[in-house]
Amino acid sequence: MSKIDHSLFSAHEHASEQAFGPCPECSGKLTIRRGKSGPFIGCSEYPKCDYSKPLHEHENADIKEIEGSSCPLCSSLLVIKKGRFGLFIGCSDFPTCHYIESTKKAEDTHVDCPQCKKGHLAKRANKFGKSFYSCSLYPKCKYVLNSPPIAQTCPECQWPVMIKKTSAGKNTVQCPQKRCGYKSSDYKNTVE
Repeated sequence: MSKIDHSLFSAHEHASEQAFGPCPECSGKLTIRRGKSGPFIGCSEYPKCDYSKPLHEHENADIKEIEGSSCPLCSSLLVIKKGRFGLFIGCSDFPTCHYIESTKKAEDTHVDCPQCKKGHLAKRANKFGKSFYSCSLYPKCKYVLNSPPIAQTCPECQWPVMIKKTSAGKNTVQCPQKRCGYKSSDYKNTVE
């Protein structure tokens, strides 16, 4: 007689149904699936049903309510939340409302955006802490630079913005346009 309880192995499917519940879109079974960003919960009826949700929804924890604030989308109270990429501001009515904003405000460089000519280039940081400079009117304008901008016109192609580069302890200014390639060791009006 075997000492292994075989009913434990067949109970696995019932345990996942109980843990995740039915799919809210098609009532199919929700299971743990794997994707390029890691595991997630998805419908077993894929590709007919493409419902999915994060495996760890509880990772976004509310830290503090922002008194006197209101969500621009639904007028609910805004809260400071902690997620996998750090702190952010989000709507207290999540998951009904998906409004979020960064806790870090972009630092204006006062250099006009050369693409849309309406916004300014603002210093921002990516999720790894590396700085970049993008138009303040993003997502309408998607102009971006990886080096500090300088309000100086390129003498070769007349592009209205140059970038500051530091290499081997020497500062240079160069045109951000790939087809131009202008470089000089002479610069003014730099932004750090």
